[in-house]
Amino acid sequence: MNGSKAAKLSLFAITWPIFIEILLHMLMGNADTLMLSQYSDHSVAAVGLTNQLLSVVIVMFGFVATGASVVIAQAIGAKLDKTAAEVAVVSIMGNLLFGLLLSGALLIWGDTFLKWMNTPPELMKEATSYLLIVGGFSFIQSVIMTIGAAIRSYGFTKDAMYVTIGMNILNVIGNYLFIFGALGFPVLGVEGVAISTVFSRFLGLVVILYLLFKRSSIPLPFAKSLKLIPLHIKSVLKIGLPSAGEHLSYSGSQMVITFFITLLGTSALTTKVYTFNIMMFIFLFAVAIGQGTQILIGHMIGAKSFDSAYKTCLKSQTYAMIISFLMAGVASLFAKPLLSIFTDNPEIIKEGTLLLYLTLLLEPGRSFNLVIISSLRAAGDVKFPVVMGVISMWGVSVTLAYLLGIVFELGLAGIWIAFIADEWLRGLFMLSRWRKRKWQNKFMVRNAEATA
Repeated sequence: MNGSKAAKLSLFAITWPIFIEILLHMLMGNADTLMLSQYSDHSVAAVGLTNQLLSVVIVMFGFVATGASVVIAQAIGAKLDKTAAEVAVVSIMGNLLFGLLLSGALLIWGDTFLKWMNTPPELMKEATSYLLIVGGFSFIQSVIMTIGAAIRSYGFTKDAMYVTIGMNILNVIGNYLFIFGALGFPVLGVEGVAISTVFSRFLGLVVILYLLFKRSSIPLPFAKSLKLIPLHIKSVLKIGLPSAGEHLSYSGSQMVITFFITLLGTSALTTKVYTFNIMMFIFLFAVAIGQGTQILIGHMIGAKSFDSAYKTCLKSQTYAMIISFLMAGVASLFAKPLLSIFTDNPEIIKEGTLLLYLTLLLEPGRSFNLVIISSLRAAGDVKFPVVMGVISMWGVSVTLAYLLGIVFELGLAGIWIAFIADEWLRGLFMLSRWRKRKWQNKFMVRNAEATA
């Protein structure tokens, strides 16, 4: 792989394939939801609840992938191609082993985890079936995530996009066959969606492995992976573990809030699933900009171009905030037609419409966290976002969600207000942190210690 190519890319050039890739990931989830909505609202709720649990597993896989992405990007910026290749190999092998471990845990204790989440009895059978199949093979996703992170850090963002396109096409075809019984296939509902998901991921893994070897300008030292782990795993985990802590805190807080929503009933849970499916299309722009900015800033930090890194983050944040607000405005204007795609239940449409109106306030605040936290991570300043995240997610989001949503009986609207307060509070603290440029001093200290 040649890192010089990535260093010359503009924000737009490196971000648009990431945007398409994330869009397609979201479309895959929405395809499951939309197709299942023609089958059963209960099936939608079961898959939505189970995916809340699986999102925690994905976060656990993400700490190696995220750490690898930053370390590889900084190595490329410093023109250390051999180090970048070694880190890629160590990260892939490490996450494969970790993925196998977590997949085993889901197979053994999956139903117990669902009971802890207060899964309604009428959803338990389908939720367990989906979790055992998708969760049991989740190690495939751990490897895809790590290889994808490495390829993107080298600037080949289109490769990951093409793989995702193929996975989406296969997933939709599989859903159609198993949900509607086309071409004589058995009608399997939730179980069929799970099988389709796993099969498409497996073929995606085969292709992305091929692309990894094809893009390598130097041989990837997989044979030496056990010897290389002690050399590089510390630098990966130093970035990845705190980053995972922030994501894990978010996913954990969302699981607790989902538990609150189950207290409001299956209708509220289904409303939340449908609304979130629409909201994902709003904040995916900020997610893509954040990931693209992280790659660029990683290269700039490695090359010690600190002023360029500082300006790039602020420019990216401005773009993300404006686009998030405009997209939220479009979603609120067409709230009822959008929700009607998923359901004809008037109660769900009415409440979901209110939540999309509140999204006008929520998404601009979220953009700060998606872009600036990615920038801080690329610069190696990973502890502050974690500490601030834990304080705000649990002290503000979870606490207010319970008080407003349950105690004061504002329902989902109260829970959305809690989300707004959390995102804006954290976002403004992240902006202040970036402007103070403590990340620059931290990098200089680490660099001096490494070369001493």
